[in-house]
Amino acid sequence: MVTDFQEFEKLTCFSDWQLAAEKGAQRLFHGRGQCYPGFEFFTVDYFEPLLWIVLYREPEPVFWAQFCAALQAKFAKECTAAIVQNRYDKASSSYCLWGENLDNYLAQEGAYRFQLDLSGKQNIGYFMDMQPARAWLAERAEGRRLLNLFSYTCAFSVAAEQAGAASIVNIDMSKPALSVGRENHKLNPVARASELRFLSHNILKSWGRLKKLGPFDILICDPPSRQLGSFDAINDYKKLVRQFPDLLPEGGDILVCLNAPYLGQAFLEDVMREYCPDARFVSRLAGREDFPEVDSDAALKVLHYRL
Repeated sequence: MVTDFQEFEKLTCFSDWQLAAEKGAQRLFHGRGQCYPGFEFFTVDYFEPLLWIVLYREPEPVFWAQFCAALQAKFAKECTAAIVQNRYDKASSSYCLWGENLDNYLAQEGAYRFQLDLSGKQNIGYFMDMQPARAWLAERAEGRRLLNLFSYTCAFSVAAEQAGAASIVNIDMSKPALSVGRENHKLNPVARASELRFLSHNILKSWGRLKKLGPFDILICDPPSRQLGSFDAINDYKKLVRQFPDLLPEGGDILVCLNAPYLGQAFLEDVMREYCPDARFVSRLAGREDFPEVDSDAALKVLHYRL
């Protein structure tokens, strides 16, 4: 396992790392994509004006000390804080390399703004890698009705309302996440608001209500890969997919998403083929350029289907 900082500098062109001139969330280093052997255990993101570093295992002390010193020398004048999150502990925790961990940081994505929670929770309220899917939605949401399954903090909903969607239904079991979703909508005001609903229900037990609120023109399905006591993609994704024909008319668009490295694109294709055979595969959405991946099957998968 390579953990030498000089080797890291050469492999990643660390000296060339630059913060984007335009405002926007940016991944500076995507070790998780397996493109940098020996350094798969961490990522570095930029949310103006701070750096956010996530560790998936404990780093070798000498390398980590050298890396943190180099990072501070390079970016301390441009970034007011650098915060590290440890995900290798039983409970996620975070600490500052420099600056303060404040409670009012935002992620900027084009014209959108989203609240960030950097208090130590594993998920910070915003998934940067879904930006291409939100761009896809913005191109076709005007005047249409959206069903946002597993809506979390409603980033898709914000993009749809900004694009002029007629109505949006967000559904997620987490009331706190939906509360953040409401605040995200307030952060992104529009001249003409969509009809918005926020439902804190178990999706697998809410099909009757959702069918009454439909039909929908666009359905986005972005579940967790595995959430204890709630959802497991291997067993439960098919339970979602078989309901799709009753929620959309002919011509309705579907995005099925999955971020499980142990389940490839074929898993989603097989589930759609068996449980929603009237849906035609259109394309797989390309990922962000700053999320390079060795294996596309291990990466985030976002597939577009049309009934």
